Amino acid sequence: MNCSSRLLCVLYIATSAGLAWTSVLEIRYGPAWAACLFAAASLVPVIAVVRETVIREQRRWLLELVTRAGRAGDAAEAIVRAELDSACCERWWTSLGSEHEVTCRHWMPRSSSAA
Repeated sequence: MNCSSRLLCVLYIATSAGLAWTSVLEIRYGPAWAACLFAAASLVPVIAVVRETVIREQRRWLLELVTRAGRAGDAAEAIVRAELDSACCERWWTSLGSEHEVTCRHWMPRSSSAA
């Protein structure tokens, strides 16, 4: 996690704590609807912290892929190669995944009866 991500996470946690404290004060001295609103709002920064950690994991995975491939161009080539190797058949690839060739292992004959 880089410095800006850590700073954002600290700000998110501080915001969440402030909103939770406001919710506690509203429970004690204010209307119940405001307490519920602040309690729900205190969960939003927690979601943002989770999002930051997911982004960190994706960046780490991409960096690992790049270092494994040697160069950034090789990593992109490896990703495209893996996608092409996972394709079923030529018709599936050109029809955007809607049809298969008769010789494809994923092809299923269509029945004439209504389903």
